[in-house]
This record gives sequence, C-alpha cells and structure tokens, in this order.
Amino acid sequence: MDQSQLKWIADFIWNIADDRLRDVYVRGKYRDVILPFTVLRRLDAVLESTKDAVLERKKFLDKHGVVDQEGALRMAAGQAFYNTSEFTLSRLAASSQGQRLRDNFIDYLDGFSQNVQEILAKFKFRDQIQTLVDANVLGYLIEDFLNPDVNLSPQPVLDGDGRIKLPGLDNHGMGTAFEELIRRFNEDNNEEAGEHWTPRDVVKLMAKLLFVPIADRIESGTYTLYDGACGTGGMLTVAEETLLELAASHGKEVSIHLFGQEINPETYAICKADLLLKGDGEEAENIVGGADKSTLSADQFPAREFDFMLSNPPYGKSWKTDLERMGGKAGFSDPRFMVTHDGDPEYKLITRSSDGQLMFLVNKLQKMKHNTPLGSRIALVHNGSALFTGDAGQGESNIRRWAIENDWLEAIIALPLNIFYNTGIATYIWVLTNRKAEHRKGKVQLIDASQSFQPLRRNLGKKNCALGEADIAHILEQYLQLPPADEESAKTSPESKWFNNADFGYWKITVDRPLRLKSQLKRSAIETLRFASGDEALRSEMYSRWGDALYDQFAKLRPEIEAWLKGDDSDDDADDGDDEDSKPAKKAVPEKRRKKLLEPATWLRDKALVELARLAQQELGEDIFDDHNQFRARFDAAMKQLDKKPSASDKKIIYKAVSWRDETAPPVIAKRTKLKAGEYFEPGYDGAYLEQDGKDRYMIEYEPDSDLRDTEQVPLTEPGGIEAFFAREVLPHASDAWIAMDATKIGYEISFARYFYRPAPLRTLEQIRADILALEQQTEGLLHKIVGTA
Repeated sequence: MDQSQLKWIADFIWNIADDRLRDVYVRGKYRDVILPFTVLRRLDAVLESTKDAVLERKKFLDKHGVVDQEGALRMAAGQAFYNTSEFTLSRLAASSQGQRLRDNFIDYLDGFSQNVQEILAKFKFRDQIQTLVDANVLGYLIEDFLNPDVNLSPQPVLDGDGRIKLPGLDNHGMGTAFEELIRRFNEDNNEEAGEHWTPRDVVKLMAKLLFVPIADRIESGTYTLYDGACGTGGMLTVAEETLLELAASHGKEVSIHLFGQEINPETYAICKADLLLKGDGEEAENIVGGADKSTLSADQFPAREFDFMLSNPPYGKSWKTDLERMGGKAGFSDPRFMVTHDGDPEYKLITRSSDGQLMFLVNKLQKMKHNTPLGSRIALVHNGSALFTGDAGQGESNIRRWAIENDWLEAIIALPLNIFYNTGIATYIWVLTNRKAEHRKGKVQLIDASQSFQPLRRNLGKKNCALGEADIAHILEQYLQLPPADEESAKTSPESKWFNNADFGYWKITVDRPLRLKSQLKRSAIETLRFASGDEALRSEMYSRWGDALYDQFAKLRPEIEAWLKGDDSDDDADDGDDEDSKPAKKAVPEKRRKKLLEPATWLRDKALVELARLAQQELGEDIFDDHNQFRARFDAAMKQLDKKPSASDKKIIYKAVSWRDETAPPVIAKRTKLKAGEYFEPGYDGAYLEQDGKDRYMIEYEPDSDLRDTEQVPLTEPGGIEAFFAREVLPHASDAWIAMDATKIGYEISFARYFYRPAPLRTLEQIRADILALEQQTEGLLHKIVGTA
C-alpha cells in the first residue's frame, strides 16, 4: 500500500472523528475513541467469516461442560483470538440506538478472548461508551467504520472476479496511519519531537543494515528479534519480513520470535492487536507493555539475549521518573548501567535525567549474545545530541567510550532532514555488533546519507522526503565497501569516511596555575570576619541593630530576632519616626537561612575569629606582605607565641579575609616535602617542583588558583600524548601552569558535522567586481530619480 492510499485512510478516519466527536470531545481526546475503534474494526473484519463456526463451537463446548475452551475456540475462529458474542459490528449497526445499543455493544466487547480484553483495557475504551451513548454517536461511529469504500482489515477485499478491490492494511501501514492520526490529534498540544514513529523507508534501511552484511552466514534455525521501544511493532514486523526474505533467497529456513516492550498503553495495544491479526498469538505474548512497563526501570527481559535488536528510542525526553524508581542517583544499582571498564568496577553508564536515549542503547548492548557465531547485531535511531552531549566522565560520554573501546560500534549513518513525520531534526542510525568483520575491527564508519532521498509530492506532517529503493541501495553500497588502504583517503571521501576508534577519544586535562596573594591585617578586612559564617548583609544588619548583645544575650533576644527575620515583628518604637533600624525585615528570610542565623555558636565563632585576627595584628602590624608565604609563617609564629591554636579551617577563613590576588606576588606554597639523600626526583608537568636549599632538596607544590583554572581537550591520537600537547599549546602562554593529573578524564564524542563540513567556495575577484559595479549602477539610477537632471 503506497503513501497516498495510507494518507487517504488516515483522512477517512480523521473525518469520522471530526464529524462525530467535534462537540463531544476536545481534539486531543479524539484518540481515546478513534484508535480503539479502528483496532476493533480490524479485529471484527478478520473474525466475521468464522463467526457462525465460533458460536456453534461455543454452544457445543458449553453443552458438554468443557472448562478450558480457549484452544478450541481459537481453532474455530482460525485466529489467535475470538469473539463469542452473537454480535458483530454489522449486526450492531442494525440494532436500535440508546441504552439497548449500549448493552449490545458491551456484550460484543465482553465476547472477545482474554488477549483482546487486555488490549481494550490498555485503551480504557469502556470508559468512553456511556459518553458516546449519551451523545447519540455510538451507532453512527459503527456505521462509519463499516463503510465499504475503505478496508481497515489486514486482508484484501476482492471483487466478484477474485481481483483485489481494496488492498489489506498491514501492520506497518496501520502504524503509518496511526502516526498521522496521532499527529493531528496532538497538533495543538506541542507534542515533543522525540515522541515519534519511524517511517517504513527508514525501518527498511535499518533492517537491511542489520541483515545484509551477514546474509551469507545466516543458517537455518531460530532467531530472536527485540525492540525495547516497540511502539506499534512496525520495526519488528518489517525486520521479520526482511530476514525471512533474505534467508529464503539463500535457501535457508528460519523461525523468528519477536520480543518487544512499550510504555505507551495505546501503541502497545495496537502492536499486540496487529500481532494477533497476523496469527502470531504466541508472539503477541512476548510483547509487554503499559504505563508501568518502562524498559529502563522495569525491564521485562532481564535474563534474555537476542540475535538482532533495533529501536527508535525517545530522545530529548526526561527519564526522571524511571531514575527515581531505580533508587535515584544515590541508590542506583541496576547492573545494566554499572559496569567494570578500564579498571573501574563502578563505571557509570547513566545519562542526565533530561534525556535517556543512550540508556536504551546500553540496555541492548547488555542483551547481546556472546557465545554464537553471529553474536548480536543492533540498529538504533538517535538524534544529534547522542553524538556529542556529555563531558568526559559523564554518562553520555562514558556510554560512547564503553561502546567504542569494546569495538562494538560499526557505523553511524546520517539520515536526511525531515524524514520523520513530526520532527525535522537531524537523525542518525547507529549500527553495532560484537562480531565485527575483520576489515571493521578497530574502526568506525561514518556515512553522510543526508542527501540521499526522494522528495514527496505532498508532505506527511513534517516528512517531506523518503528513502527510495535506489537511495537505500546506494547507502548499503557505501556501507558494504571496504575501507581504503590509505588512512588519509579513508577520511577524505565525501560520503563515507573511516576512522580508528581512538580518533573519537580525548583526554580532558585540568590546567592549574598557582595562587598568588598579598596580605594585610588592616582593620576593615578584620571586621568582615564578624560575619564569616555567611549571609554577610543580613548579619551586618543584625549587628547594627543588636550589637554585642548577639554574643552574650542571644537567648533573651532570640524571639525578637526570629520575628524580625520572619518580617512580622511589631516594633515598640514604630512611632518614633523614620529610624531605619526600627523597621522589620521587608521580606521573610527562608527557613534554612533563618535557622543558621539563629545559631548562637556561629556568632561566637565569628567573634573569636575577629579577636584572633586583632591579636595577630598587634604582633604583625598593618604592613602589606608581598609574599603570602611569609605572612602565614609570621601568623603561625604569633599564634604560637600567644599560645593560640586556631584550626586549619579558621586560619583559612582569616587568610581569605585579609588577602587578595596579585599576579606579581610569589606563588603560595601548599606543601613542602624534604627529599631524602639520593632520592630521585625529576620535575614534570604535575605541579611538583624542586627547590634546593644548600645541601637539602625539597619538593614544592603550590596552591592552585581556581579563578585561573582551565581545561583542555587532548586527542588520544596526539603524538607524544598529553605532555607534548601541554608543552606546545599551554606552557608558551602560561609558564607557571601544571596539569592536575588526578583530574584527567577520558571522553568520547563524534563530531559528525565537522568531519563532513564542506566550506562554501569563495567568490572570485571577477565576481566580486561585477557585484560592486552592479550596485554602483543601481545607486546611480536611484540618485538620478531623487535629484533629477540639472
């Protein structure tokens, strides 16, 4: 069935909704009726020819007291489902309206087998029946869906000569119509771009990318297909058809089992219904779904491994609810996303909660078969953010690193823009396997197929193009080609480029420079210590109001202070005029901040800091110390002489209050370690320096200045590694810099746009000159019109 026929069917169903439900439901709610009604019509059409046989079989089984009737009724219906009600939609259309029709319709629904009952329950269709009856539209809906000019059944309608009058609507065709209807139902609801259905042309390409490279290695036997975001099941059924055709063309007989999981109840219901319509009753049981069946937080196949996997997971969509169900960031322990890699036993493959698309990739990689000749092959659709989002050490980057360093990523293919129905963003097919061909080992192929498409004569939503058979063949040809022997040539082809795995990796290094301070124990700096516990402005205002009473009468003042902080105190001196200090706080202070301000210990501690600094000032004076190291030594000596033992944190607060950055000052020493005689030490780029003091040698480490801290990305392929890059790119500009070695992380990103960037050719001088002359002529003409002739 071609796109125009599918569009006609979608228009037909939409017109039913718009004609019958306009005054009964808002547009976004049409789907609650129309989608289950469409499925009902498909089921009803298939069962219609065996209806009498089923009723007879039911009567016989009841008469003989048979309890387990399931198998016999399925056999009578010739399907994986049945209906034992005396009604069909055609018979219901001939019955009366009102409550009688309601009762008959409910009887009809009750007659379906249990597997169909689950489908109806997911649609919550029974909740709509009374509304349809009250609005007197149920009968009209039944009549409309029985229109002989449209065929919603998967079986074709034949004319009197046995020729096809109306083609059947297969699973993927139903999915296409479904997607178009969903788009229209939600066109005013700002549906997210990540919630979309994959067009058949894209699925065909994905299926061929999965199977064609190993077509000659497929043996007769049983294979499993899995989709962790299966939607209406279109990917699974197209992949199944492709594998069956490919196996048959190679003289092989294969049995295929489909597995899927879907969180959206509606799409899950359609998927399961269509598998039942195909006669795949057992396969339908392998499709699991519903609002509580998220692939991320409620994996329904934890112990299964699959031969082939494909998916179009939601992207740009939050998975925060799943994260919370999985224990949150602190309690997260799902072994799928916590692996051992590169010596790290808790290597995290957890993305930001705002976008979980790469988590679906991890889920599939964890379900690969490792003990079969073919292993597993995977194809997924992702948007552009999956290529580069996430810094080194973050979840997205870790996932890319894990996949690439395990040599599972085969290729990434850029699709044309506007290839999907309700999003025009850039999308990419990722192909992965744990059984790479020899020529692919250690390499990743990037293919730019963004220009391989056929324009549609009429847009389908945002979809304005499609992959024709020739386009798919061209992409496959690029994919199946061997990489050029010359490594440079492999990266210069306009459509297909080959890279070594390491080409996508980089070290993220942290570059530090020393903190340089000058210090002075001046009175104004010391006074700021009185409010060192935070909320300086509020503490200053409180001190102005209550003074030293905050230190020795806090318990007595507490109720008054608390009322003032809440902004609801009543000042006894309010009539004294415009005294600012008598006004309550204009705004209530938040409870968390208020709690700390009401802790007497914080005030006493800050007072102690002021007193310590004043004592030091008496010993050291108010001179400026150009070298902060000398200041600290003198301060420590003064404290020792005064028999004071301030904690390291207290001293740090005092130093911060009385010091300021100055690039002309010597570096602040963090650690000075004496080296043993004969102990080998060679200064490097790690921030450890050698100091000679007579015969003694010391290893000096400086305090880093966080304001001067910077990061650099060093390619894993950098000749000479990190040190060569640092010496060439950093030291010439900052000779006192060093590398914070313990902060170095490895990241991976795939800059697709950069690799395939094609700069626009510069205009020639002749072209520029011609443009200038043309502009001059236009200007002269304008001036002539304005000024006229003299």
